[in-house]
Amino acid sequence: MTVNSESGNTVLRLWLLLHRVHDVMVLCEDSIFGKYGLTTEQFSVLAAVKSRGGSLKPGELATILARSPNSVTMLVDRMVKGGLVRRTRDRKDRRGVNVSLTTKGEKALGPAAPAGWEFIQKILLPLSDKDKQALISMLEIVKCEADGYLNPEADMAELIKNSYTKQPGLYERMVKNIFPSGSEAKG
Repeated sequence: MTVNSESGNTVLRLWLLLHRVHDVMVLCEDSIFGKYGLTTEQFSVLAAVKSRGGSLKPGELATILARSPNSVTMLVDRMVKGGLVRRTRDRKDRRGVNVSLTTKGEKALGPAAPAGWEFIQKILLPLSDKDKQALISMLEIVKCEADGYLNPEADMAELIKNSYTKQPGLYERMVKNIFPSGSEAKG
């Protein structure tokens, strides 16, 4: 495949920018959540569990976090040792395990969530609503292509439909469960 240098430069610049944006965002989040004794990964686990009603199976966590089940197991192991989450046997299927928040995890998430939300709003403030929607659409396409690379046999229409970010009520569920008063997430 031949690519002219102008097109190649644009593609490479975009690819590097996507990686750099991710890296800088994680550094910012680590700084914010670090004030509450959490890493970005730990915050993501706590927020996912809380937003889904307080209990998740490790496999569900892996799907939500777009991580391998093994890496989620190791992360949860560290969080159990740190007292942020607990594992309990599934009452319906004793072979299964659920991950839930401890009091320490709840206390860390409480102030970390509004701080994270404030950061999100500040970073995205320069974009108009139209720009935000356009960016979402473009990033969903890139994500879908990456999912297709990882899962060549997958039905792309099904992956798009079931994307975590497209789940009905995602925002409302997060506001209800992570920001109980709802006022912290306005904007």
